[in-house]
Amino acid sequence: MTQMTEPAEILLAQPRGFCAGVDRAITIVNQALEQFGAPIYVRHEIVHNQYVVTDLRNRGAIFIDDLSEVPEGATLIFSAHGVPPSIKAEATQRGFRIFDATCPLVTKVHVEVSKMYQQGYYIVMIGHKGHPEVEGTMGQVKDRISLVEKVEDVLNLQIPLDQPIAYVTQTTLSIDETADIVTALKNKFPQIAQPKKQDICYATQNRQDAVKFMAPQVQLVIVVGSPNSSNSNRLWELSEKLGVKTFMVDHPDQLKAEWFQGIKRVGLTAGASAPEVLAQSIIEKIKEFGPRTVKPLDGVTEKTIFQLPKGLNVTAMSKMS
Repeated sequence: MTQMTEPAEILLAQPRGFCAGVDRAITIVNQALEQFGAPIYVRHEIVHNQYVVTDLRNRGAIFIDDLSEVPEGATLIFSAHGVPPSIKAEATQRGFRIFDATCPLVTKVHVEVSKMYQQGYYIVMIGHKGHPEVEGTMGQVKDRISLVEKVEDVLNLQIPLDQPIAYVTQTTLSIDETADIVTALKNKFPQIAQPKKQDICYATQNRQDAVKFMAPQVQLVIVVGSPNSSNSNRLWELSEKLGVKTFMVDHPDQLKAEWFQGIKRVGLTAGASAPEVLAQSIIEKIKEFGPRTVKPLDGVTEKTIFQLPKGLNVTAMSKMS
C-alpha cells in the first residue's frame, strides 16, 4: 500500500448527496415496508444508485419494469423519476395500494407539459433517450412531442413554423449542458415558449455549482454515484470539463491506489441519489492510501423537505441520508 509523506486533504463539496426528492422517495419505500411489510413492489429502481437499491431489495423491495409482475392486492410504489398516466391508470384499475414517489419537481414538469399540450403547443423535450424521467414526461401526452439530445437533433426537427412550440428539460441535466440546445431551438424557432420556471432542479444546479467551486482547488475529483445516475454523470462530465482528472465510483473497492499517488488534494462530491453513508465509506477508503485530513467546503445549505403521500406514517426520514 502506497503511503504519502506530504500532508494531504480531502475537500468535500457542499452540497453533495441526497436531495429532498430522493430522500422522500427512499423514505416512502422504507415507510411502506415498515407499515405494510414485505414485499413492496417498486416500478423501476426507486432512484439510480446501486447501494440504495441493494439495501432496499435486501429489506423486501422488489423492483419491476412491468405491472404484470405485480400480484393482486400488492403495494406498489412509482419511482422518483415519474410514470406516464397510462401506468397510473393501469395500476389503479388493478386495485393496487399505490404510493407515488415521483419527485415533486418532476411532477411540476408533467403538469407543465399537460398544460402546454392543452393550449395547442408542440413540445420539445431536452433529455436523454431511455431515461425513466424522460419516458414519464413524454408519456404525459399522446402526440405533438419530440425529444432532442443534442444540437443536431434540433436541426433535424420538422415542425411547421406556424405551429406554437414550447420546450421543457429533464430535471437532472445541467444549465451548461442545455445552453447550446436552447440557443439552437430559439434560433430555429424564434417564437418558442420556455418554461415559466427553470426545469433543472435546484439540487442538480447546487451540486454542479459546488463542483465548479471545488475543482480549481484540487488535483483529483471523486464523484460518488452509479453509472446509470444522470446527475452523477453530469458532475463527472463537469469536473472533467474543468480540467481535473475525475473518477466516478459507487463502492469503496472501485478506488485504486495509483489514482492518489502524488495527489495532495482530492475533491469529493456525490450525486443526488448517493447516500452520505456511502460517501463516508469511500472517504475512509481514500484515507487508507495515505494520511489525509477531511475539510468540508463552504456552500449552499439545502433546507427543502417534501411531504410524504397520504396513507404513510410520517415517523422517519431516509435511514441513509
